[in-house]
Amino acid sequence: MSGVSGSASNRPLSPHLQVYKWGPHMLVSILHRVTGDGMALVGVPLLVWWLYAISAGPESYDYFLSWFNWGYVGYIVLVGMSFAFFEHMYSGLRHFVLDAGAGYELQTNKMWSIAVPLAAILTTGAMWLYIVSKNIL
Repeated sequence: MSGVSGSASNRPLSPHLQVYKWGPHMLVSILHRVTGDGMALVGVPLLVWWLYAISAGPESYDYFLSWFNWGYVGYIVLVGMSFAFFEHMYSGLRHFVLDAGAGYELQTNKMWSIAVPLAAILTTGAMWLYIVSKNIL
């Protein structure tokens, strides 16, 4: 242990948020975690409640549906859950490609990091336009 000084000023600083420049790859990483947690904490209980409501009979299912017919709250939750699903799926596919050893070039990584949330927004919009068009017509 000789040569080790007790002075903290010679020690390297760990990276901090002030050191890093924000980029799309950071946003996609955070969105991946948030959407995964959102699906686990909100989506799974909704799925279990929906399955229970179906199995418990018409009164129970009508009560379940009443929560989603209450203004636009139900639609906001469902649109949010579908966005979370698509964003998490596209981000997972991006990670799959990265795990295979491809896409680490800076420009390629940045391009896919921008494409993931855009694809999730477009897919969510397309899915809900289809649902609305089927229910209106």
